[in-house]
Amino acid sequence: MREKWKKTTAGILTVALSCVIVLAGCSNGSNAPSNNSSNEGGDKGTQVQEDKFSPVGSFPIVKEPMTIKMFAPQLPSIENMETNSFTTMLQEKTNIKIAWDLVPNNALEDRKQLMLASGDYPEVILQGNLTREEQMKYGKQGVFLPLNDLIDKYAPNIKKALADIPYMKSSITAPDGNIYALPQINECYHCDNALKLWINKAWLDELGLAVPTTTEEFYQVMKAFKEKDPNKNGKKDEIPLTGSDEMWVGNVSAFLMNAFIVDDYTEKTAGTFLQVKDDKVDFVANKDEWKQGLEYLNKLYKEGLIDPAAFTQNADAIQQLANREPDNIMGALTTALISYAYNMSDTQPRHKDYVALAPLKGPNGVQQTLNFAGISKSQFAITNKATEEQQIAAIRLADYLYTEEAIVLQENGPEGTGWRKAEEGELDFDGKQAKYSVITHKEKKQTQNGSWEQIGPSLRTYAYRSSWMTNQDILADGGYQTRLNTESKKYEPFRTKEMYPNGVFIAEEDAEMAAQLKTTIIDYTKSNMAQFITGSKDIGKEWDSYVKGFDGLQLDQYLAIYQKALNK
Repeated sequence: MREKWKKTTAGILTVALSCVIVLAGCSNGSNAPSNNSSNEGGDKGTQVQEDKFSPVGSFPIVKEPMTIKMFAPQLPSIENMETNSFTTMLQEKTNIKIAWDLVPNNALEDRKQLMLASGDYPEVILQGNLTREEQMKYGKQGVFLPLNDLIDKYAPNIKKALADIPYMKSSITAPDGNIYALPQINECYHCDNALKLWINKAWLDELGLAVPTTTEEFYQVMKAFKEKDPNKNGKKDEIPLTGSDEMWVGNVSAFLMNAFIVDDYTEKTAGTFLQVKDDKVDFVANKDEWKQGLEYLNKLYKEGLIDPAAFTQNADAIQQLANREPDNIMGALTTALISYAYNMSDTQPRHKDYVALAPLKGPNGVQQTLNFAGISKSQFAITNKATEEQQIAAIRLADYLYTEEAIVLQENGPEGTGWRKAEEGELDFDGKQAKYSVITHKEKKQTQNGSWEQIGPSLRTYAYRSSWMTNQDILADGGYQTRLNTESKKYEPFRTKEMYPNGVFIAEEDAEMAAQLKTTIIDYTKSNMAQFITGSKDIGKEWDSYVKGFDGLQLDQYLAIYQKALNK
């Protein structure tokens, strides 16, 4: 989504005549420590005079120019962060000059780890993809400052978001009670309901079949796709079902396994194989229902209904498969977005053949999907290199980035270039009067210098994202957002309450052990899962030994750690 404004956020709070920030130890959450040598006075703190700042909510933030060094990725699509239009606007509005510490986006993780370990980091991390473990580790060390008091005194927009968004506070508050980093809130209806299977409706119609609603009906449809030549080319070239672990929620097994038992392992970097019933954490991949799900998947695989390449291919292979000429050969695909496979345009209309399949009902009556709403990582942190004045200025800058005005400009650049105000009668994807409209250009450039795209902390709520104009025809050019919204509504009634929740902090003393156990247990589970599905292991003969194998993987300790985290 894209947006921008030019109104000034109204100020409603004022900075006290004198505000004392007491430098505290890193494990105490109430005050912000600083190791910067310019802070004299040690534990007594220093006076921050009112005449250095405008009242909270008004601009410029600082009355005299101030420079703050900030760490961020250099996206290949952005020409120059120094001369970028949003950078220029932000610096003029706030009177805060950003001294950039940029790193190529694909090297961000390595550079982040190196600079934090070496102590050579700037005053602010603007976007660091900070895991919960990193927030706790560097918060305890005093590298990341607790933001609680700064938010309370100087950041009304962030404070309001913490109150309004039900999952936000718990997702960013460490076990010690401190908030060490701010997230990019990017609420997305079709993202929350990302566990999708897209099925070729044109093939169903060709064969006179209804959209399947149960696992048995789905099996029969896949058999028909394989055997009855739905693409009418006289060849048995159809691939009934495919996917890719490399794509967003592209794991071919997760959608189907959730018709038997909760399976939250949807891609390589996400999942626990845990469920929660009556507040009790339990493991799923050793249960009879899991075995039943594996038997079903093995049946599909053995009969050639699941693409063997689904367990190894990448997203590029999916695109090549989907767009093969002259005939479409793909029956169904597991992924969050059909656009991962197809170009969403009228000139390449093959995508129009597909609809999202609602969660299937399994043989035991289970019919559920996952809910991905939540926060997994945060972006913005203030380090102990910042002076007290820089801390206040930085949190106020972050607070501005949480306004709708900033979000529109940050993501879309200047008004009239990447976006405009919607005209009367232009509708959003909820069918209501839109607020904004994207300006599309005939020639799409490889780079731009008008926006930050989605760098830094921000607040894109459901309401904001839905406020952009979109074509109401879900299959027409410009109607993709409406289509995603419409298709995602099929999933909302089936959201499971048994999924281990997103955004739970593992206690620092348990984090290293949890990571080790999780890696070992998931690798063991995934390896055996693939072997059972493909038939290289006989599930009838080897299930018991597989289950017994968890005894040596400290499964009880894994469960205890995640139970403790849930109970905090």
